[in-house]
Amino acid sequence: MDTQTIGPKGATDEARRPSRSLKPDALGVLGIVFFVLSAQAPLTGIAGAAPIAIALGSGPGTPAAYLAAGALVLLFSVGYVAMSRHVVDAGAFAGYIGRGLGDVAGTGSAGVALFAYNAVQAAMYGLYGSLVSGLFSHYLGWNVPWWACVLVTMAVVQLLGAAGIEMGAKVLAVFVLAEVSILLAFAVVVLVRGGGPEGLAPAHTFSPSAALSGAPGVALMFALASMLGFEATAIYGEEAREPRKTIPRATYLAVSVITLFFALTTWTLVSAYGPSKAAAAADAALKSGDASVFVFAPIADRLGGWTGDVLPFLLATSLFAGILAFHNSANRYLFSLGRRRLLPGSLSSLNRRQSPGVAGAVQTAIALVLVMPFALTGRDPVMTLFSWGSGVAVLAIMLMYFLTSVSVIVFFRRERLDDRVWNTVIAPSLGVLGIAAAIWLIVANFTTLIGGDAVTAAVLAAAVPLVFLVCAGLSRLPRVRAAVGADG
Repeated sequence: MDTQTIGPKGATDEARRPSRSLKPDALGVLGIVFFVLSAQAPLTGIAGAAPIAIALGSGPGTPAAYLAAGALVLLFSVGYVAMSRHVVDAGAFAGYIGRGLGDVAGTGSAGVALFAYNAVQAAMYGLYGSLVSGLFSHYLGWNVPWWACVLVTMAVVQLLGAAGIEMGAKVLAVFVLAEVSILLAFAVVVLVRGGGPEGLAPAHTFSPSAALSGAPGVALMFALASMLGFEATAIYGEEAREPRKTIPRATYLAVSVITLFFALTTWTLVSAYGPSKAAAAADAALKSGDASVFVFAPIADRLGGWTGDVLPFLLATSLFAGILAFHNSANRYLFSLGRRRLLPGSLSSLNRRQSPGVAGAVQTAIALVLVMPFALTGRDPVMTLFSWGSGVAVLAIMLMYFLTSVSVIVFFRRERLDDRVWNTVIAPSLGVLGIAAAIWLIVANFTTLIGGDAVTAAVLAAAVPLVFLVCAGLSRLPRVRAAVGADG
């Protein structure tokens, strides 16, 4: 696999340095964290996933599910960070899995990761197009098709992606700060006022009995879905300043911030309604066809009616930020695969800003191919494109987490580059068990996750291992084997 291998003292093995590298020293810890938070799309996660988790999951105990999901992600991060100190690759999952489990598994996982990032971006385009189309209709009286909004946005995302990683980081920072600020302002007001009609009631939210009430597996599933994307820290390793220090710090900071943010926000939402009434309110919002009402209504009540006009626009920018973040993640996977000659070498071309220009254009073309069939057939972009794409992406990325954790254990047992047992054996092993359980929960509740029927759920779930097997099989072709062998 074409990766940079960093020795114990931080020296890069020149024999393994990629012939074409992304712009070095372009991102610090905060820049990477903003990319990660953008992929999470905090307002989208709160307004979209939290009402479903509360209504169908653990009710008032749902905030505890976010803490549990964060703990699981932190366990995974320990081994992930340990690996990042020795392997730097724009195709993080593929590079890590390939170094630990071999080139066949690495190539298969590269296909799954690329599939996941493109699927989740297409899903976001579906929700974004529907939302922006509604804003045009509500405020200007224009009847703009959702897909027209998406096409224009695709062009803007392509331009920002080609403009360089620093430009993208600055744009995302503005959008993330705006959406996070209003949610944190709401949380602070609720805390200062002592909660809602039943007080803050932490025992009704974080106690074991509350956390295990209802369907905790469903709540955990949606909590994990809201947190996916933090692994992008390693994707930007080549562009980070001092990656041995920056990537670990960015990873732990991102996971901690995400976990505390979602737990705090959902807790204050539950408190605003009252633990005894939160699940019913969330269920009523779902049945109304607009789950965001569950979140927007108490915010408007605490912060003022002006938020009713601001929040839909912030939701749109939240989605835009996520779309741009996943565009950058996916095009760096394409770049990495092109550099290894597993895909056409032209994908590893860099523009004058040292961004993967060709890979970015191809990623935009893939997004167009994924989105347009839903437009041409007149399908609801939220109930189909968004629900299906996000669901299959969650399953695919969880599979990557599982394989990466296994790879970490194998890699350090073989290479003996790190003698910290907790970091290289215990935490990754606990991560393997926890992620395996999470995958089982996701598969068992996949119909609920995608909001579709059993047949559609079965087809989408089967697509993930199928992509892995097909791409792993392609690695056995003579041309691909020769390319992998040449890369080391």
